[in-house]
Amino acid sequence: MIIEKAEVVVTSPDRNFVTLKLTTDEGITGLGDATLNGRELAVVSYLRDHVVQLLLGRDASRIEDTWQFLYRSAYWRRGPVTMASIAAVDMALWDIKGKAAGMPLYQLLGGASRNGLLAYGHASGKTTQELFDSVREHQEAGYKAIRIQTGVPGLKSIYGIASNATFEANTGVRYDHEPAQRGALPNEEDWDTRSYLRHVPTVFEAVRNEFGPELPLLHDGHHRMTPIQAAQLGKSLEPYDLFWLEDCTPAENPEALRLVRQHTTTPLAIGEIFNTVWDYQQIIREQLIDYVRSAVTHTGGITHLKKVLEYASQYQIKSGMHGPTDISPVGMAAAMHLGLAIHNFGIQEYMKHGAKTDSVFRQSFSWQDGFLHPGDQPGLGVELDTDEAGKYPYVQAYLPFNRLADGTIHDW
Repeated sequence: MIIEKAEVVVTSPDRNFVTLKLTTDEGITGLGDATLNGRELAVVSYLRDHVVQLLLGRDASRIEDTWQFLYRSAYWRRGPVTMASIAAVDMALWDIKGKAAGMPLYQLLGGASRNGLLAYGHASGKTTQELFDSVREHQEAGYKAIRIQTGVPGLKSIYGIASNATFEANTGVRYDHEPAQRGALPNEEDWDTRSYLRHVPTVFEAVRNEFGPELPLLHDGHHRMTPIQAAQLGKSLEPYDLFWLEDCTPAENPEALRLVRQHTTTPLAIGEIFNTVWDYQQIIREQLIDYVRSAVTHTGGITHLKKVLEYASQYQIKSGMHGPTDISPVGMAAAMHLGLAIHNFGIQEYMKHGAKTDSVFRQSFSWQDGFLHPGDQPGLGVELDTDEAGKYPYVQAYLPFNRLADGTIHDW
C-alpha cells in the first residue's frame, strides 16, 4: 500500500482541531490527530511544510520504519510540535492497516484485555452546592469516577471551574471543557496557593460526606505547587482516598517527585505535557508516579505511547491517558483502542465533545454504564466529513495564564 495523498485538515467546530488524512493507492484512508491546543498552526506548518512530502510514495504498511524515519531524520528531536506531527502520521497508518486487515485497531495490538474502559468525567463548581450538582449530573450521565475541581474563596477565575468564566468568546462551550478562549490574546486568571491548600481538603471532606466512600475521586493540581506544597496537599487529602492527585508540581524536574513521595501515599498521576519515553525514564524507574497521563496525540502516537506503557508496566504503573476536548475524536479513538489492548490500563479521561464536533468526526465508540468501547469497525472507527469540517474555519484561541496578587506570572 503506497501513500498517494496526504492532506492536513484544520477545522474549528466547538474548538480548533488539526487532522492528517492519508490516502493509499488502493483508496484506503487513515486519520491522525495532530491538535496542539493554542499552538495548532505550528503543527500544521510542520506537517504541510516538512512532513507531507516525505510521506508520498512510502509504503503505508511500514509503521515502525516510518516512525523512526520521522523521528531520527529531523535531527531536532522531541518537543510537542514534532511529536504531535509524528503521532498524526502514526495514527493514520494504524488506521489504514486496520482497514486493510478488516479489523478494529485493538485486534492488531493483541486483542482486548478487558470488556470496556473505565472513564472519569470533570465535575466542578465555584461553590460546594454547584460542585454537588455537577457531581450528580455526571453520575446521571453514567460516570463511575469523577474529577473534583473547586473554586477558591477570593479568586475570581481559576483552572477547571465551569461556573467561573468571565469570558464570552466561546459562546455555548463549557469553560472547564474548553478553557482556550477565542481571541487575539490569552485571558489572565488569578492564583493564590496558600488559599487553595487551605480550601481543597474541606471540599473533599464535604464531597465524601455527601457521596460516600466508594465513588472514585480525582483532582488536578495543574502544575501550580512547589514540591513541598504538593506534598502538603497529598498528605492532607489522604483521609479522602483519592484515586489520584494529578500534576501536583511542574514535572520538568523529576527529582521534585521524590520529595512528594516522601510525605504522602496519595497516588500520583503525571505526564500530559510529556512527549517521549525519555521524559518518563527516571520517574518510572524510581516509581515516583502511579499513572502515565500522556495523550496518544502528543506522545508520538500509538507506536511510541505503547512502548512507554510497556515500560511502565514493569513497575506496576498504569495508564491514565489524557482525554480532554482538545484531543479530537480521532485521538480519543486511538486512546480507546490502545487502552483496550494493554494489560496495565488504569482509567481513561473522557470529556464529551460538542454536537458540532460530532458532526465533523463520525464515530463508532460506545459509552455505557461508565465504560467506553472503541467499537468494532475496521481501523480507528472514525471518519472525517470534510464538507462539514469546511463549515468551521480556524479561529485564533489561547489557553489562559495565571498571575499572583503581586503581578508575578505563575503556572496555570
